[in-house]
Amino acid sequence: MMIYDEESTTGKAAAPVKQTSSLRKWGPAMFAVFGVLALNAALLGPTGSKVPALTERHLTSQRLAEERTAAVLAMDFDEESDRKVMGRNLNKLDRSLAADEDNVMEYTRRRHRMLGDYTHVDVSGEFTQFGKLSTTVIYFAYWVFLMFPNWFLPIGRPGIALGGGLTMVVYRFILLSTGHGPVFDAEKVIIMEPLFLLFGLMLTTIYLEKMERGGLFDKLRDSLDDGCRWKRSAKIMIMSTLGSAAVMNDSIVLIFSAVVVDLNVRHKVDNSMPYMLSLATTANIGSALTLTGNPQNILIVSLAYDDIGWVEFATNMLLPVLSASIINSCMMFVYYSAELFPGSSGHFENLGIMFAGKKTPEMIAEENAYLAKLAAVKDDSQFEDTSGWTIWSKLQIVVCLLFLICFASGLDVCVTSITAGAVLMVIAAYKRQHYDPKPDNIEYDADGNPLPAKKVYDTNGNEIEPEEEELVTESETTLTEVDYGLLMLFIGQFLLIGSFDDTGVPQSFFNASMGGCADQMVEGACVYWFVMIITILSNIASNVPVVQMLAATFPYASPYEWLQVSYSATIAGNLTMLGSAANMIVAFQAAKVGDRTFTSERHAPFGIPSCLLCLYTGTFILASVHFSPECSVRLGECNAQQ
Repeated sequence: MMIYDEESTTGKAAAPVKQTSSLRKWGPAMFAVFGVLALNAALLGPTGSKVPALTERHLTSQRLAEERTAAVLAMDFDEESDRKVMGRNLNKLDRSLAADEDNVMEYTRRRHRMLGDYTHVDVSGEFTQFGKLSTTVIYFAYWVFLMFPNWFLPIGRPGIALGGGLTMVVYRFILLSTGHGPVFDAEKVIIMEPLFLLFGLMLTTIYLEKMERGGLFDKLRDSLDDGCRWKRSAKIMIMSTLGSAAVMNDSIVLIFSAVVVDLNVRHKVDNSMPYMLSLATTANIGSALTLTGNPQNILIVSLAYDDIGWVEFATNMLLPVLSASIINSCMMFVYYSAELFPGSSGHFENLGIMFAGKKTPEMIAEENAYLAKLAAVKDDSQFEDTSGWTIWSKLQIVVCLLFLICFASGLDVCVTSITAGAVLMVIAAYKRQHYDPKPDNIEYDADGNPLPAKKVYDTNGNEIEPEEEELVTESETTLTEVDYGLLMLFIGQFLLIGSFDDTGVPQSFFNASMGGCADQMVEGACVYWFVMIITILSNIASNVPVVQMLAATFPYASPYEWLQVSYSATIAGNLTMLGSAANMIVAFQAAKVGDRTFTSERHAPFGIPSCLLCLYTGTFILASVHFSPECSVRLGECNAQQ
């Protein structure tokens, strides 16, 4: 059970809050921005004059990509016959280039024709200038609505995204009818794998949280509380990092943001920003570790031309994520040292507090007050001890372990997550039916005496026997807590960005901004310019649409290139508050209890330097140490380079 105390209980009057100077507030952010610009200018030249020329390997990769796309488009096909022959065995075809080339091309052809999400077809030439311009205007209009959903009507982001997607479908039909654009196959741009996985992860997370009071998630919540401020922040960061890697950052933040807000309210902290940022920033960083950690990673695995396994992804990301976690934590303790180390004289004393066990008088007073309140609550006769592990908590742990083992074994992540949620749903329903106390429907008078049940009569005056109460089903309880609005948001975004990709405008912008690095995105110094462009785009257009745009721009990108995209698009969420849904969730939960300190203005001074330092350090490590190939195996690049 979580115990709280006021942090102002130190035996002294609260000291006046010292106003932070503009240089102290924005200095680190400005230094980080100028440092990144100077680094790229030094590596590539102020005008891009140092961009290396394309090597024979890059030219060979371009040639193979053009040949593969042309071969796929030139193939005849009969979709109805394909469906009859293939059915649900579509995914079982051999994807190895060691197999007969006809089998590889047959697989590519059928995936392209039936799913339409692995090979992008350039139809930008079929648009008129009016068609391109008007489609672009519609996309950016809805982008503004999504970024600022309360400017006009309180519809919410899911409704706006779905409305935008349907608007795009209707408008593309108008363009087709008037000769200003090609056919828009809306079904093919809605990628189902991320939607299945999101649903499964939300289902699993909700049942882990709601199955029983004092269960696995409640114990995790209880473990976050501490009488020491910096320890509380550290616990939040550790929990958020590991939880986001194991499940998904949005789910973790959605559940634990209310806990962190509650901790801030009950401890009456003077500044809640370090605790809010501890949750939001580490949720983004931790989610970069696994391919199920966030929506953009889920999308990357679905769109990547080559297979990327769960273990392969995690082993490549381990060192970059570890370094980013250490950097972000150190910056948190330095930037918010006054809030997290009350009474400390400076950073050297903070190190002694963290590693030598030293404590200031203010910290000792806060911890003593916390322990006193803890002892008082435990002595309360109404105190309910939930520290033990019930059979249901143990079953939750078993399901979670099997869940992670199946992920690591390479089993289908969508099926695994939905199956885990379904198993937990069955366990929860069985527990509620056979073990949970039945609801008490007896009415009582003012003195607490039970009242006799009311009798009901029909029109003839005959008493009607009360019917046996129907059982409350999962569909009426826990299943209603799945965030179906998030699924609607992704469907709408798929439709919007899918139509926008058809115009060729995103691809042209990306190629123009990349300059000479466009054909060698992650080669040498180009990788640092590449991740900066991805970071900017992710904060302007959101990371999921950016990933979908890159899949259309570079459909044959290698696994290593996708790893760099994943890391930069994920870490980019910490640059600004609008860069990640996790940030928005934390801000929304805090605003519900009247805490509106988590704003863009307060987020940016810490988020910008932390994001850029984590981004470039992790990019350097990933470029230096990675195990995934820098060429596409399925395309034949690796064989051509040997």
